[in-house]
Amino acid sequence: MLDWLYNIVGHVLAWIHSGLSLTGLDPDSGWAWGLSIVLLTVLMRLLMVPLFVKQMSTQRKMQDLQPKIAKLRERYKHDKERLSQESMKLYQESGTNPIMGCLPLLLQMPVFFALFSVLRSVAEGNAQYGFSQELADSARQALIFQAPIAAQFNSSTDELIALGATSPILAKVVIAIACVIMGTTTFLSMRQSISRSTAQMPDNPMMQSQKIMMYIAPLFGLFGLAMPVGVLVYWVTSNVWTMGQQHFLYKNNPAPGSGDDKGKGAPSSGGPSGGPAKGMLGRKKAVESAPEPKEQPKIERKQPKRQPRSKRGSGSD
Repeated sequence: MLDWLYNIVGHVLAWIHSGLSLTGLDPDSGWAWGLSIVLLTVLMRLLMVPLFVKQMSTQRKMQDLQPKIAKLRERYKHDKERLSQESMKLYQESGTNPIMGCLPLLLQMPVFFALFSVLRSVAEGNAQYGFSQELADSARQALIFQAPIAAQFNSSTDELIALGATSPILAKVVIAIACVIMGTTTFLSMRQSISRSTAQMPDNPMMQSQKIMMYIAPLFGLFGLAMPVGVLVYWVTSNVWTMGQQHFLYKNNPAPGSGDDKGKGAPSSGGPSGGPAKGMLGRKKAVESAPEPKEQPKIERKQPKRQPRSKRGSGSD
């Protein structure tokens, strides 16, 4: 059903490997095949950057809806089902979709399954999905840190030796470490995304399910035990790319109301200290805050009353 996608992924991987072989790398080495998978992942993630930017734009629109959501919460605080329905209706009317937070991850899954199928075919020694028999044999026995690129943790000792592993125990240790790194980076990338989403959309109806996915993310490392080493390389590379991309875009597009967002106001006129405008404002505040002088009580001096002349003259007689 998805053979067309498997063929696309297989051909692109083979083309990238051929290009790296021209740079002087041993085409049969794990470095050549490992870098081919890394570059395949980077190419896929570059194609998804516009979608990630669209996701951030949608989250900003949903942030603008928070006052209306708050009114709905107050109106339907005793009716959770009605609150959820009205919230979703509001999102639809505004053209926003809470599921956009999960869309980039969902779009990666087909490529993940395609790469898984291609490497499983390589492990079986099959020449298909754009691989010739010679190319399939080269990829089958390539070693990444002494672990065959097509090997899985549950591969038997005989299978690991057949794939070219010099030490089956060391190969299993490398695969186990790769699974731990895979689970850890998956958790960190999801926590980074959900932390921003929580700050922007505290009433997102999908928030609870996203948090559940975040906490079970480390368990993805257990699933990695059944994945070929090449798929683990793809997954870890994708997680590292996601964390770097989110850090860069979140830093340059801070969430509304955050400390970084408040700091990006209009520049003040004048010099470093704000110039004349800031000085006048400061003097105005100083005048307004200065206490009014208290009115001093008036001191009345009693002057002796002047007597009429008639009385003054009679007193001298």
